[in-house]
Amino acid sequence: MPHHALRYRQIHLDFHTSPHVPGIGKNFDATEWKETLQAASVDSITLFSKCHHGWSYHPTSVGKIHPQLEFDLLRAQYEATKEAGINAPVYLSAGVDNLASYEHPEWREVNKDGTYTGWVQSPLQPGFHMMDFHSPYLDYLCEQIREAVRLFPDCDGIFLDIISQNQSCGRWSLDFMKANGLDPEKEEDRKESSRLALEKYYQRTTEAAKSLRADMPILHNAGHIPRGRHDIFPYFSHLELESLPTGGWGYDHFPMSAKYACNLPLDFLGMTGKFHTTWGEFGGYKHPNALRYECAAMLAFGAKCSVGDQLHPNGTLDPSTYKIIGEAYREVESKEPWCRGAVQVFDLGVLSSEAESHTERESPSDEGVCRVLLEGHFLFGLIDRTMDFARYKALVLPDDIRIDADLKAKLDAYLAQGGKLILSGESGLWKDRAEFAFDLGAEFDGPSTFCPDYMLPRPDLRAPFVAMPEVMYERSHRIRVTKGESLGQIFDPYFNRTWEHFCSHQHTPNHEEPSGFDCGVRHGNILYFAHPVFRHYRAFGAVAYREFIVRAIRGFLGDAITLSTNLPSTARISLTAQPAEKRHILHLLYAPTVSRGGVIQLSGGNASGGRSVEVIEDLPPLCDIEVTLAMKVKSARLVPEGRELPVLEESGKTVLRIDRFACHQIVEMH
Repeated sequence: MPHHALRYRQIHLDFHTSPHVPGIGKNFDATEWKETLQAASVDSITLFSKCHHGWSYHPTSVGKIHPQLEFDLLRAQYEATKEAGINAPVYLSAGVDNLASYEHPEWREVNKDGTYTGWVQSPLQPGFHMMDFHSPYLDYLCEQIREAVRLFPDCDGIFLDIISQNQSCGRWSLDFMKANGLDPEKEEDRKESSRLALEKYYQRTTEAAKSLRADMPILHNAGHIPRGRHDIFPYFSHLELESLPTGGWGYDHFPMSAKYACNLPLDFLGMTGKFHTTWGEFGGYKHPNALRYECAAMLAFGAKCSVGDQLHPNGTLDPSTYKIIGEAYREVESKEPWCRGAVQVFDLGVLSSEAESHTERESPSDEGVCRVLLEGHFLFGLIDRTMDFARYKALVLPDDIRIDADLKAKLDAYLAQGGKLILSGESGLWKDRAEFAFDLGAEFDGPSTFCPDYMLPRPDLRAPFVAMPEVMYERSHRIRVTKGESLGQIFDPYFNRTWEHFCSHQHTPNHEEPSGFDCGVRHGNILYFAHPVFRHYRAFGAVAYREFIVRAIRGFLGDAITLSTNLPSTARISLTAQPAEKRHILHLLYAPTVSRGGVIQLSGGNASGGRSVEVIEDLPPLCDIEVTLAMKVKSARLVPEGRELPVLEESGKTVLRIDRFACHQIVEMH
């Protein structure tokens, strides 16, 4: 069980405030503060000790108090918050600090070409400055953390933000590399220097945060929970999954993060924002229905809730913001009894491509497989190789997971116990040679020389609207089925597109005759797709691709599938168990998203780069929903409203029929 339990209805209150803004906190009123938070059903709010600009919001002997602040604002906020019975973690910016970079420019990260790294490369650009953790800045930061802990020893945690380290070649990083036998002209050595800087950061800042209390909760926020990095998790008391759908993450990002976090021994929350776009937006308001859905999704996928807000420099909480938050949080409060202690139920485990390749952010293969399984309404978790495979009926190795001796031994043991493997593209090939590590029931002839090529799945696996070969833009691996069951045929194009021979606007059509190679195979406890189908679906999103994958997996799992439903692909479903209450909980979610706006350029934040915004506004109901469960259910009711639901039995399975719901429906089952 997690050793630090989080509250369900939190606020992350940003307060990054320029020294040129006057009257900091001048309108703060403790009574109004308390009443606003209580009316919005908030039970925890993160308060600022030091912001990205580098200013402190309380008297300090280490840093500098904001030049336009005339009183101890953090103390006033903290005492009012505690009087209201609300938790108050304390925030310090860690990775960026513009005041420190101004006073000590030698502490700033410098790229190998002499420019600055991070958010802004020129001193004439507006934005925050990344700091080098090999420099004395880390000493300065740790003293600030110790001071905050001394001033607020009973706070509910320390939140440290922007935890990253680029390939710095500043003075201190160069000295470190020279002293430790690393060559700054080699990228791998610069990366190793960055890794060691982060390791030093985690050790020292955690020690500082726990300098007075060994049980002080601590969170190191990097905007992403790296999969497979178990070395850093001992420095965390819990996880906060930053995922602002309108801020560039989209609505499928949070479920994917939660699918991994729920397999770790740490409590976690989802962090969205009240903003129409992303962090740093004053006067931007998300539609209340969007926030209702986002909080409901957090509950459905096993998380507590956090909403990001930004305090006006005058110190007053925005009434419009807390009216919107209150609508969502009152619903969360009514649903908490069916979420406490709940454990996600899974059929499939997805071995993370990110964890295997040690990339710094999500891989297209992870995103693609999660999108397919969410839209196909499978119960799945995202895992790494250190986790227990035995709890899953089948494992998916998406697209690019090559096999080494250790992984082979663990997968062989899993297969010997009756487990199943789903492979695609390169997955299943030995890491050091072009041979499959498993018996696929097919001959392997290497990567195709054609790209794109075409596939025609066999009739029971095709989308109902497809009867002819469909183009596949990713290169396939050539297999000829010998003793397995073919998933369908590959058709080659007449030729690849080159300057010498091309056809039409994009690519050459296919030969009328099949190539003799297969688009996949099912053999024993292994299902293999010849294309990297998950990355392919992430890139192109064709419904026909997803239909092929979903039908093949459902046929492969057969009666082992826990549930099936007639929900549309845009809806989401999850199943949890509450052991203490001896019940299962079904979550149904639905909200249509719309791409709104044109391509714009925002200054700073995660929405930079220019993109339209994915918006939720309307919450139309879904009607005549049916869920079939391969489990015995004696009674069911819709909660929190408490309405009994008829339980039907058909062909040895339980069938639940729900007349209609909008946004989020919980079903309690005994």
